[in-house]
Amino acid sequence: MKQLWSPLCEQLGIRYPIFGFAHDVATVAAISNAGGYGVYGATRRFPEEIATELAEIRTLVGDRPFGVDLVLPPGMPEHNSRDAIEAQIPQAHKDFVAQMIEKYQVPPASGPGMRTRFIRSAEIEAAQLQAVLDSDVDMFACGIGSPPEAVAEAKRRGKTTLALIGSPHHVPRALQAGVEMLVAQGYDAGAHTGPIGTYSLVPQIVDAAGDVPVLVAGGVATGRHIAAAMAMGAAGVWMGTAWLLSEEHQRHMHPVNRDKLIAAGSGDTVITRSESGKTFRQVRTAWSQEWEAADAPAPLKMPYQDVLVGDLLGAIEEHDIEPLIHSGAGQSIGYFEEVRPVAQIIAELVDQASEVLHKQSGYLR
Repeated sequence: MKQLWSPLCEQLGIRYPIFGFAHDVATVAAISNAGGYGVYGATRRFPEEIATELAEIRTLVGDRPFGVDLVLPPGMPEHNSRDAIEAQIPQAHKDFVAQMIEKYQVPPASGPGMRTRFIRSAEIEAAQLQAVLDSDVDMFACGIGSPPEAVAEAKRRGKTTLALIGSPHHVPRALQAGVEMLVAQGYDAGAHTGPIGTYSLVPQIVDAAGDVPVLVAGGVATGRHIAAAMAMGAAGVWMGTAWLLSEEHQRHMHPVNRDKLIAAGSGDTVITRSESGKTFRQVRTAWSQEWEAADAPAPLKMPYQDVLVGDLLGAIEEHDIEPLIHSGAGQSIGYFEEVRPVAQIIAELVDQASEVLHKQSGYLR
């Protein structure tokens, strides 16, 4: 029986059109080594860390291709100044966070949290982008925003360029920026996600994209989902939640988070702005419930929400505050109930998708 394939496989030098996004070096490398296309989420890494970690991935994958993803939202502050941001945070928001710390008896963090190590700013973004451009990474993916000058320079340096979008209205801007691939990210997706369901979104993006290849993200968990993506005109899939319960990812996974993810069904995720100021799908816990309470203030915009809660988020995991420990995850989490190696996950996806695609020919007369 023939196996899953698309033209992207020949174009990019991969075996399967499965793109895997993760914040963990070992997981990204395992995805590429298993025949997919690993993409490293480097948005919260210092430029020097990005350079080191991309070099480490290259050592692990050899000549196999892999990518890196940065979030480059417009409208961020010019400078990496925490003091300037903190001075603009309303006292009511600070008081709410202080009450949460007291209620759950959260000790202070030993250092800045993931979201407060630096301020999401034009200054940091420029340095991160330079680290990516100077590396030998094969793909530059824009998670939020796709600055034309950054896309052009990445292409000049021989890197494939890609943008994640959540609405048909975003297609013209992304194409004008010059990206060579699009990810249609549906409402089902984990972390930063949009308002349109995957089934409604993908055909519209495919039609608007013309000859530009489209990947499907949001709710992709099985080979059946991959086959459905191909039927909608996609050239492949983009998956993130699938790798959270991979063996490789466990070194970056708090054991409480792991157990919550294993127990979670598709209905146990919620979209909140309390994480970063932008819509963010995560597993429902006391954290999201506190921010949904009637007396809770509306989350601030990025990067103000980052600074408001960043140290607290770090302290929650550092000190094992079980009710508040949580993880970003898509609705596809309902399909993952055990820890398995990346290679096994990909092999099952390929086998299932191949079988379904073969069976579909039976519906033609």
